[in-house]
Amino acid sequence: MDMIELDGGHGGGQLLRSALTLSLCTGTGFTLHNIRAIRRKPGLMRQHLTAVNAAARVGNACVHGAELGATSLRFEPGLVSAGDYHFATGSSGSATLVLQTVLPALWRAQGASQLRLEGGTHNPLAPSADFIAESYLPALQRMGVQASMQLLQHGFHPAGGGVMEVQVQPCAALQPPSLEVRAPLQAIEAQVLMSGLSSGIGRRELQVLAETLGVDPHPRNVQSIRPALGPGNVALVRVRHGDHVEVFSGHGERSVSAEQVGARLAGQVKQYLDGTGAVGEYLSDQLLLPMALAGGGAFTTHVLSDHLVSNARLIEKFLPVEFDWQPHEGGWRVTVQA
Repeated sequence: MDMIELDGGHGGGQLLRSALTLSLCTGTGFTLHNIRAIRRKPGLMRQHLTAVNAAARVGNACVHGAELGATSLRFEPGLVSAGDYHFATGSSGSATLVLQTVLPALWRAQGASQLRLEGGTHNPLAPSADFIAESYLPALQRMGVQASMQLLQHGFHPAGGGVMEVQVQPCAALQPPSLEVRAPLQAIEAQVLMSGLSSGIGRRELQVLAETLGVDPHPRNVQSIRPALGPGNVALVRVRHGDHVEVFSGHGERSVSAEQVGARLAGQVKQYLDGTGAVGEYLSDQLLLPMALAGGGAFTTHVLSDHLVSNARLIEKFLPVEFDWQPHEGGWRVTVQA
């Protein structure tokens, strides 16, 4: 088996998850050192360990070093198997990141798969379940991937308890995407989710979004989650351009006012709207790996993040592809070629 030596000292959990995905898809093993060395708590956290174990189970892999706090990991993949899988972080760790780790391997499997994932569904620093369902999976669908998701229970930090079910069909071949032209703006919509907290907090966040972005401030756009497994708050903004939807999230925090949460979220949305790129910052990063597996594609985005650059360089270690990015109309045009 081919093995790759990787240094995770300059990145976070994304480098680990991308390496796991690419290992499953290529049959190439890897050893990763200095896992999350730049983080305040380096090494494998619970959600990272869940992703490792999920990848190992899906890919019948041999793993060395899969322990909480481990800073080195050796992963030797086997044959990916379709099937019914249940993965739980055992905490509020992101279930959506676990999904993104195993999904590409499963759409390349020989049969259909069903997944039940438990943990956080609306976490800071992770894609929300709404983003997965409305931005990420539709983008993959345009490439030929058939996958659907149902959110059965919301899970917020720190309680967790969220539940998602995902169905994945085999995909014979991916179509390289072309997401270079932003369609005309159709709508900007806001929604605030509240769990175990006063709906008045959500109305204040919504009011800021209404004043800044012109969204509908009606109280019906504040939803109370039942049952409330723990306190939680997320404000969501959906920007619709043709058949493409960008979903932005702002999370409530202790000692951060509702007005600050709304203003931060509005700032993210305005940065995207003020640009010309077809794809937002987070989706652009997450499109790299499926584009590489497709052997080509291009998109435009308003910002070139450090995550995107580091992810691209990792992908190039596993696949015979080359990424390129060039300034384009105040943003960037990102391409990949085999």
